[in-house]
Amino acid sequence: MPTPTIAVAFAIISLVFSVNHAHAEQHPNIILILADDMGYSDLGCYGSEIATPNLDRLAHGGVRFTQFYNSSKCEPTRASLMSGQYWQDTGFGVKRGQTMGEAMKQRDYATFAVGKWHLDGNPVDRGFDRYFGHLAGGSHYFRVAASQRLNHDVFRQPPGDDFYMTDANADYAIEFIDELRQEDENKPFMMYLAFNAPHSPLHALPEDIAKYRDTYRAGWDIIRQQRHKKQIDIGITKEQWKLPPRDPSVPAWETLSQREKDFESTRMAIYAAMVDRMDQAIGRVLDRVKEHGEEDNTLVIFLSDNGGSASDPSIAPKTVEGLLGENGAGKNGYWVGVGWSNVSNTPFQRYKCEMGNGGILTSCVASWPSVITTGGRLIDEPAHIVDLMATITDVAGTPISETASEKLPGLSLRPLLTGSPRASHDALYFHLFHNRAIIADGMKLVSNWDSPWALYDMNADRTEQNDLASLRPELAVSLQKRWESWYADVPEKRWNPSTGEPRYRRMDDPEESYNRRTGNGDEIIVVKWSEASQPRKKQIAPK
Repeated sequence: MPTPTIAVAFAIISLVFSVNHAHAEQHPNIILILADDMGYSDLGCYGSEIATPNLDRLAHGGVRFTQFYNSSKCEPTRASLMSGQYWQDTGFGVKRGQTMGEAMKQRDYATFAVGKWHLDGNPVDRGFDRYFGHLAGGSHYFRVAASQRLNHDVFRQPPGDDFYMTDANADYAIEFIDELRQEDENKPFMMYLAFNAPHSPLHALPEDIAKYRDTYRAGWDIIRQQRHKKQIDIGITKEQWKLPPRDPSVPAWETLSQREKDFESTRMAIYAAMVDRMDQAIGRVLDRVKEHGEEDNTLVIFLSDNGGSASDPSIAPKTVEGLLGENGAGKNGYWVGVGWSNVSNTPFQRYKCEMGNGGILTSCVASWPSVITTGGRLIDEPAHIVDLMATITDVAGTPISETASEKLPGLSLRPLLTGSPRASHDALYFHLFHNRAIIADGMKLVSNWDSPWALYDMNADRTEQNDLASLRPELAVSLQKRWESWYADVPEKRWNPSTGEPRYRRMDDPEESYNRRTGNGDEIIVVKWSEASQPRKKQIAPK
């Protein structure tokens, strides 16, 4: 029988363990993972043939959102995600309000940012303890970008030929977690893990490309139909939501020459390899969390910043040899092209930058084993990236709505994760370039590139096939007025050359303003499909 002194010691140890255990349960780790330019259907658990076993496992043990909205483009989505505000309110780059890193440091979390930043400043000056990644909007995968940083320091490419950006992001994510656990076994962490993949350029590892070299020879028509059927089978979409016809600018696969088929099937194989490698990288990070014994009490949320892109600006020759380069891994600035982006966004129309559901709906997976007890659920409640700040501060113990000087538009996802009801958004608002939309009460009013407003029923017609504007004109006018009232309150709508505020904050830009170059000399060109051997007609669009 233990002596009284030993008994007291055991009691103290038990009490400390209980307190620490309760603290850990109350304050989970949070890993927010963002893909770049990945379409709605590119994960296996959303209908794809691409191998994504790690994200599929999260989905089967957690939940999948079928109606999760973003801001249709890299920087706007990141601004909204990072601030919990509409990007029009926080300012381009997050100029107003606190960042997610700052909010979580106030809640005594360790904060890490890894990967693509594409916002103002450096994450370590915006509330994050550690940072590895590139500050700019894009990066080569086999070479370190000029904006690559490790904390404040310029990051130099390590010696050797084995550097690959996606893997490096996972390596540093793991390193940051390990370093924290060496210093403090109990401190919760929030990690923002923003992959560049599968954003252009098409660069993948040869062993990953090899898995898909024959997969896409069937062509985009068959692959798109196969994805749609799988989506219906697993409940991601409904049979009543008809699959739209192939993009009218894209030819039927069978009309392509063999040379064209070889080129197109190869570039989709590289794209698939990039998604595959991202999933592998995510798996390595999650395995390390599990090794630390923290899998059950870690909330993981995965989504993409926008839908697949119709941009295809590369001037490199459209040949398989040009795609693969000497090392078989790609060397030129190719994009995946509109034909395959039409597949990526299955079952929807439109693309990155546009307000069709192909541009603004993202796959979104959430896993939290100690809290989500019924895995594999589908959540159809409309949600938005502005909800993420509300969610992570809610699970950290102090919801942002209770501390912010002015109420943010986001609503915590936590009730939905546990199967409880949540108050719905009164409305969700969208604006980018000459594209705009509002979603309210299951209806969506949308205009792309200044086209007449169209009205769709998101419950009966989520693939936006039946325009109801002429049948329900009063509703269309009412929603238009709500959008205009919201837009009228957006600060600094007009472009200011002295501050560099982007022109696409305006609705009245002249069309020629689109023909511009970004600060790093990139020119984004929307290219409708044309034969590989023919000069391409270029339509300049804003980046």
